[in-house]
Amino acid sequence: MNYLPNGAYRPYPPYQDPTPWAAGLTVAGMVALLTAVAVYSFGQALAQVHPILSVVVNLVAAGGATPTAWRWRFAPVTRWVLAGAAAGVLLGWLALLLMSLAG
Repeated sequence: MNYLPNGAYRPYPPYQDPTPWAAGLTVAGMVALLTAVAVYSFGQALAQVHPILSVVVNLVAAGGATPTAWRWRFAPVTRWVLAGAAAGVLLGWLALLLMSLAG
């Protein structure tokens, strides 16, 4: 129902702006692309030094960024950037895994 915390009744639900799907998905896609390229190239460069170093640094970087991303996940604009970054990290890791298995 539409009750306020003090028990008063609100006759109409609170207004929410419509979700900007086109702009949000465009931002998320661009951020995902840039993040995937960065994660892949950084992981590839570290793998030339030592393969375990690449895995450890990627996990530490993702683990360190996760608490901040989790706190910001409901901010109106930031959620699109975070969704793109999360997808980009996963795509970058997948590309690194496939390239290491291929050769």
